[in-house]
Amino acid sequence: QVQLVESGGGLVQAGGSLRLSCAASGRTTSNYVMAWFRQGPGKEREIVAAIRGSVISRYYADSVKGRFTISRDNAQNMVYLQMNSLKPEDTAVYYCAFRSGQLIRTGPNEYDFWGQGTQVTVSS
Repeated sequence: QVQLVESGGGLVQAGGSLRLSCAASGRTTSNYVMAWFRQGPGKEREIVAAIRGSVISRYYADSVKGRFTISRDNAQNMVYLQMNSLKPEDTAVYYCAFRSGQLIRTGPNEYDFWGQGTQVTVSS
């Protein structure tokens, strides 16, 4: 079992920044992928960014490239999402997710464990 706890969400004006954090505990090693998904009102859950551990590789959705940065601290079992130049369309509940192995997958069904989510609201 892996437990994930997100923090860092909130209300921000368009153009502002937020940093989300996700703490992982339980059966974790460096051989896993961590990702951030989001789900806006009336929308399906979609991947935002992902990062794998042992050999760093990152994935970003086209909608956030150049604005968001995913990073991880293997020693602390933490993953972060730095979100800059936020837009109202970034408003969503953001979830941290975990999957074993080294393959970055983009579908939510590919991830085994999830955090409870943190709300990000961007006002115009």
